Amino acid sequence: MNNNLKMAALIIIGVIVLYIFQTKYSGHNLNKTISACVVAQKQTSKSFDLKQAKKFCEEEIKKSLKD
Repeated sequence: MNNNLKMAALIIIGVIVLYIFQTKYSGHNLNKTISACVVAQKQTSKSFDLKQAKKFCEEEIKKSLKD
């Protein structure tokens, strides 16, 4: 019985740690995705404007996250 209690506590602690890391790094992943989109926009566009490209990428990525 004691062994089962230790295993359950370990699983619960593991889930909590994974949740904390997921919320901590989700903003970082979003910024990396936006940066990659901006680089792709720069490579495919003849007239490149950083502000417009960043705005476009943010809108498209946030729209795709909602779906």
